[in-house]
Amino acid sequence: MVIIILEKVPSSLRGELSRWMIEPKAGVFFGKINARVRDKLWEMCCSRLRGGGVLQAWSTNNEQGMEIRSKGIEGREIVNCEGLKLVKIA
Repeated sequence: MVIIILEKVPSSLRGELSRWMIEPKAGVFFGKINARVRDKLWEMCCSRLRGGGVLQAWSTNNEQGMEIRSKGIEGREIVNCEGLKLVKIA
């Protein structure tokens, strides 16, 4: 399962993501896609942010059961604390 959350991005980016994932709420996408597609969608989102932000989380086989990354999200930072991913609020 992959989740992508977009903030303040062009509507064309949301339209592109809706081809691959379901958008139950504006800017929130989820779906079951493979790692290659997940990484390609991440690259596309990062290249088309235009001042907005993106957060991506997906299930994986680690202690937390998930992985997370973000770009352009103001006021929050993903930090690694002894192998655990946490969100630091600035």
